[in-house]
Amino acid sequence: MTAKDPRPRGAQRIADDLRAEIESGAIEPGEKLPTTRELVAKYEVTGETVRQAILRLKNAGLVTSRQGGGVYARDRPPLKRLGIQRYDKAKWRDNDEVAFIADRVASGREYNRTDQTQTVSRVPATREIAAALGIPEGSEVYARARLVKEKGQPTHTLTSYYRPSHVEGTRLVDPAPGPAGKGGGFRVFYELGLEPDHMTEELRARMPTPAEIEQLELPPGEPVVILKRTTYTADETVIEYALGVHAASRFSWSYSFQMPDSARNQAEGRNHDQ
Repeated sequence: MTAKDPRPRGAQRIADDLRAEIESGAIEPGEKLPTTRELVAKYEVTGETVRQAILRLKNAGLVTSRQGGGVYARDRPPLKRLGIQRYDKAKWRDNDEVAFIADRVASGREYNRTDQTQTVSRVPATREIAAALGIPEGSEVYARARLVKEKGQPTHTLTSYYRPSHVEGTRLVDPAPGPAGKGGGFRVFYELGLEPDHMTEELRARMPTPAEIEQLELPPGEPVVILKRTTYTADETVIEYALGVHAASRFSWSYSFQMPDSARNQAEGRNHDQ
């Protein structure tokens, strides 16, 4: 005799069961979930309880509704958003693999250069932007606001801010869709003698604003990951300050790096000085 499941037949139990089936592969990517009627009969609950369970799965980024009816397991794993490797100079200096394309290649996904669109404008620098670029607050800067999509679905935005003296008249102020020519923006700086050398990235999560929900076509309850990136030349000149907004469920963040050993470095430094 099968033991009775002691869990209450509520929305959370239904959501937990369906999540387990999705994560185990019993419900395959892109497969349609049981209908509301089927779940009502299986769990002996109301339709509203089933709807609440499905909403929890949507908020977790596990399922999506499709036009014409039905709820489906997401048919695509998150994009691999590379860390250090996406900025490999061999990608943009020697080839034509800008950062968002490097992510698609690493994820085994198709792409078009026109998956990226942008608007370019001159705006007064906020306190944050001015501090990052080392200029007075209110000074005019170029804002290059990109929207990146995959198969028509927005994945993230990235707005870069530049000093006009660095980018005036370059491909970086061209609003045409796609990267800023071969190799993108970093290649532009390289050609200008302002070669990107190192950067800092800061990440944090928060709930989206109404404008971000609309622009990124986010499901209810999905958070966003905020990226702040500052790019420097070897002599510490800041050439870009960028702010990105990423749909949390559409990316996995991947970082590979050498583990630091500050004690060894200090010892080697002392030996070198002796």
